[in-house]
Amino acid sequence: MKTKGNRKTKVNIVTLGCSKNVVDSEVLLTQLRGNGIDAVHESKADDASVVVINTCGFIDNAKQESIDTILRYVDAKEEGIVDKVYVTGCLSERYKTDLEKEIPDVDAWFGTRDLSRLLKQFRADYKQELVGERILTNPSHYAYMKISEGCDRPCSFCAIPLMRGNHISRPIEELVLEAKNLAKNGTKELLLIAQDSTYYGLDLYKKRNLADLLKHLSDVDGIEWVRLHYAFPTGFPLDALDVMAERDNICKYLDIPLQHGSSRILQLMRRGTTREKTEELLQTIRTKVPGIAIRTTLIAGHPGETEADFEEMHSFVEKSRFDRLGVFTYSHEENTHAYSMNDDVPAEVKQQRADEIMELQQSISLELNQEKVGKTFKVLIDRKEGGEFIGRTEHDSPEVDNEVVISASKEYLRIGDFANITITSATEFDLYGEVQ
Repeated sequence: MKTKGNRKTKVNIVTLGCSKNVVDSEVLLTQLRGNGIDAVHESKADDASVVVINTCGFIDNAKQESIDTILRYVDAKEEGIVDKVYVTGCLSERYKTDLEKEIPDVDAWFGTRDLSRLLKQFRADYKQELVGERILTNPSHYAYMKISEGCDRPCSFCAIPLMRGNHISRPIEELVLEAKNLAKNGTKELLLIAQDSTYYGLDLYKKRNLADLLKHLSDVDGIEWVRLHYAFPTGFPLDALDVMAERDNICKYLDIPLQHGSSRILQLMRRGTTREKTEELLQTIRTKVPGIAIRTTLIAGHPGETEADFEEMHSFVEKSRFDRLGVFTYSHEENTHAYSMNDDVPAEVKQQRADEIMELQQSISLELNQEKVGKTFKVLIDRKEGGEFIGRTEHDSPEVDNEVVISASKEYLRIGDFANITITSATEFDLYGEVQ
């Protein structure tokens, strides 16, 4: 095997999967640099001696992407382009024993809570004084903030507890310190993420404490938007809605994964709720926070889902008129409760059902967006692409939701600034506007 010899260590961190993995990679990057190690995130240059791949193991497509990425860097190691390949994250946590046998050229495997052990590979120590500090890998005006780790929910289809362990909340003081540090460095929007954000605080404070956390974070100088993601519906802390309604800098936005609209399938999924209770919760949310945008995710083709169950989900979406919606096709995951069930919905039927829901949502989104024409919104400018500035309203999260497109030919806008934009036209998933 060719090698580049004893060159100085440079680490390239490659991140796959969700925003929670992005945060983990940012913490690793911060710790490495804090130990004086040259580290970068997703460098395009082939000049790193060590590659750390932060993997996703959520569903089949994500697992395959992770494996393909590992194999690509193992080949680079064989060619002498890199010296060492380390693998961390969810896939590594879940399948470490099998992967060690199948891909022996990886130098070391680490789980989701092995940061200190990973740092030791670089003769680096976990620096407690860096808690609350984070080097961002996305534009500095917004930052993901992981408020807890792990999940205690028993959902039939989900392997996250196998990969991330039990729920552990981060103390409010630590999160406020992180928010202050981020604000000092130009962050204006905090995107709160977790495996289950509505469970926040039960382990630390013996009560659901999301409302208190929202208050403390919204009090941080410089933070103009706080956005809530991954709000599990069962046991939803309604006092969090009161805080959302009264605080101008908490976005009127909620990401609440509901997963289905059939009570029978919700029971099979072990979600602890029914369609009726879900519709009642949605009504309460909309009453307490007028004008709120609700984003949800659904699963098509869970074991046992009949055509009647699917029609019920279809009618649920039609009635609920979600602002944003995504659909996954069911993935049969080992060691989950649903894995003991017969995966009886053919792949093509799963996809067809998912497509039908998205077609319905497309028409709903178009109608809702058309209603915004002529109205003026506070928009955060994310980037410039060609002759256009791209931004978001408080009703939209980065990468997954609608964007606002503004021509750069007449106006100059700064990335990371807010602007008042009047919407002039709309499509299914984008708004077009002019500076007010």
